[in-house]
Amino acid sequence: MKRYNEEEALMQLKSANPVLQREAFEQIVYFYSEKLYRQIRKMVLSHDDANDLLQNTFIKAWMNIDLFRGDAKLSTWLYKIAINESITFLNKQHAQNNISIDDKNVFPFDRLESDEYFDGDALLIKLQKAILTLPEKQKLVFNMRYYDEIPYEEMSEILGTSVGALKASYHHATKKIEQFLNRD
Repeated sequence: MKRYNEEEALMQLKSANPVLQREAFEQIVYFYSEKLYRQIRKMVLSHDDANDLLQNTFIKAWMNIDLFRGDAKLSTWLYKIAINESITFLNKQHAQNNISIDDKNVFPFDRLESDEYFDGDALLIKLQKAILTLPEKQKLVFNMRYYDEIPYEEMSEILGTSVGALKASYHHATKKIEQFLNRD
């Protein structure tokens, strides 16, 4: 596959030629799949669920590509779709189990440790457990900032939250994680 050029891909997407449109979208899928998968996986934990949500994200993006105006970066738009898909999935999952999405007494620790795709040493598992104790918004902000190094300004566009609120969420998240890691 040729080197990804976002401007060129976006021009091809706007082309009347369906072959060019498909090629451009294939490049976008190839370029963003791993990044979006990691973000989704941090939210839903299950490899299979993350794959399904990644596929849903790209289907939704393809179906709505005409709505992408280019006001923000394509990555911002795709992250927004992926996060919304993940939140919708989590809300449905929690509703089916009659559990609040922010219920701090229900942690999927067992799923994390038994997941065949999760490969981590004891410290990494402890960090993941600490992240799981966070409220959903703090978990999301922490993962986006810490792992993906997304700037606060871009997170603000994705999440529709002020930069100040995001910084406060990240600060609170890091404090809670630090407290969790210092226990025992």
